[in-house]
Amino acid sequence: MVGTGGPVPTFSPWDYVVFAGIIVVSAGIGLFQSFRGRKEASSAEFLLGGRQMTAVPVAMSLTASFMSGISVIGTPAEAYRFGTAFWLFGFSYFIMSAITAEIFVPLFYRLAITSAYEYLELRFNRLIRVIGTSMYIVQTGLYTGLVIYAPALALNQITGLNLWGVLVATGVVCIIYCTLGGLKAVIWTDVLQMVIMLTGFVAVIARGSVLQGGITKIFEDADQGGRLHTFDFDPDPLKRHTFWTIVVGGSIMWLSIYSINQSQVQRYISCKTLGHAKMALYVNMVGLWLTVSLAMLSGLAMYSIYKNCDPFSNGDVGTYDQLLPYMVMDILAVYPGIPGLFVAAAYSGTLSTVSSSINALVAVTVEDFINPVCKNLTAKQVNWMNMGLSVFFGALCIGMAGVASAMGSVLQAALSIFGMISGPLLGLYTLGILFRTSNSTGALTGLITGLVLTLWVGIGNQLYPPTADKTLPLPLTTVGCNNTMGQSSTTATPWTSSDLNTSEKSMTIVFSVVLGVFMAALLMFVFHKCKQKLQFMHQPLHNTGKWLSSIIQSMQAISFVIKLKISVSYPTDEFVADDDTLVISGGLYDGHPIYDNVPSAPGDQSQFRLEFI
Repeated sequence: MVGTGGPVPTFSPWDYVVFAGIIVVSAGIGLFQSFRGRKEASSAEFLLGGRQMTAVPVAMSLTASFMSGISVIGTPAEAYRFGTAFWLFGFSYFIMSAITAEIFVPLFYRLAITSAYEYLELRFNRLIRVIGTSMYIVQTGLYTGLVIYAPALALNQITGLNLWGVLVATGVVCIIYCTLGGLKAVIWTDVLQMVIMLTGFVAVIARGSVLQGGITKIFEDADQGGRLHTFDFDPDPLKRHTFWTIVVGGSIMWLSIYSINQSQVQRYISCKTLGHAKMALYVNMVGLWLTVSLAMLSGLAMYSIYKNCDPFSNGDVGTYDQLLPYMVMDILAVYPGIPGLFVAAAYSGTLSTVSSSINALVAVTVEDFINPVCKNLTAKQVNWMNMGLSVFFGALCIGMAGVASAMGSVLQAALSIFGMISGPLLGLYTLGILFRTSNSTGALTGLITGLVLTLWVGIGNQLYPPTADKTLPLPLTTVGCNNTMGQSSTTATPWTSSDLNTSEKSMTIVFSVVLGVFMAALLMFVFHKCKQKLQFMHQPLHNTGKWLSSIIQSMQAISFVIKLKISVSYPTDEFVADDDTLVISGGLYDGHPIYDNVPSAPGDQSQFRLEFI
């Protein structure tokens, strides 16, 4: 009987047919795009889709890239155990999309760079670019291994296939697909895979509603079980999910993913116009909200079905990340082919994310490490190098999947990886894009210090997890299981004490991103001010203007007109200016865009005396 525990059916032949058919179609799209673009083979075509993509497919690709198998499996389990607080990330998506679309995307699009980390050399220096790229490669390798592991776990639970056999097979399929295609193939396949992921969620919700007597009954059960307590305004940064950790911390966490991550920046640059790039982000916001809403509703349906018989406590699954695959076989096995659709949904998310990651890893390796050294490579040589690197990074990600298997909850592990590395990088980009006075020495100091700090917090979270009173798992029971004696049990883990101060290392993951951003930014700013006072470093004004956000340039132009007194003086043999005075001969200084709107003085030899008030 559904919802009472015990073994569940495995894949039927029709499930294998549906699953294989969807994978073949996905691979077919990649092959089609590969052959279609063979006459236009170039590095730009392979890595950027020829810069001719439009908003909607790019938006769906943006959503699929980071909602993958992690969301298909992890987010419903989150709702099942902790309730709907995770849904508040919808507010974070709005804040993230607006900031990224209006501040970061116009700058990257205007610079027309292939690698997001090329900006770091333009703004600061070569060393910072290399460090930033290296951090991204480590981050993406670990994350992609995790993404391969998550659906492999689902396949292992449902079909009984060997876990490592599934891991290797998944990685090999992704290698073949990504090597044959390019970014254009990745994006169009993402469109199909996004539709499949959403369809998988709808199938689970629809069947759960039928079994429980309607969607209203699901919400009633969730309410009685405390799963609908969404808004918690407790300011404690150690609590797992509150309004502040999700909306404030989550906004910065998602900003670190969508504003500077190479995989996402590549998609912005691939758009045919800036308008398409910005529109893609706003459409993506809707896609993210829809995906997380369906995932949360799937989790509530899961709780309604298993409210009296928790499969984990009953020993039917080994981890909470196996709950949704278990439920799929429990409630949908009577419809041959539907479980195959769900597994294809998780697997499609994996193909989307892994192919995107491999494509991005190839791009940064070629642009940041190879091209600066090997400047005379032919287009054919670069294409062969792109394909070879695709194979290499695909194999590397398979190895990283083994590391992911030891990291516990796939959703929490995914967030922790981005928290440890993305936070300091976002702080670095923010200072460079928004503040004209940022310099390379301060940037390097803040980046390294911020990274050390977030690694300390992130690794501490893994070694010394927060106690149950901070993670707040909601109660579950096994009183309704067929194979128990009616004793209830909860999911709270019996934590043991440690001599170390665990509260310092148990900061919620999203706040660890905030910590990395602000510590890196603060140290960069303070170090710059100290150097400026000591006159140790001076960065000319004209070296920074075009590397700033267009919004900041506009604000500076307005500030220039309002806050500067402009007086005209005619040529003299000698002119003395203090630190707050800028003297320009022969017309206005044209090295920085903020001066463009100030009229020139009469006469070819005039000077402007600009005094900062």
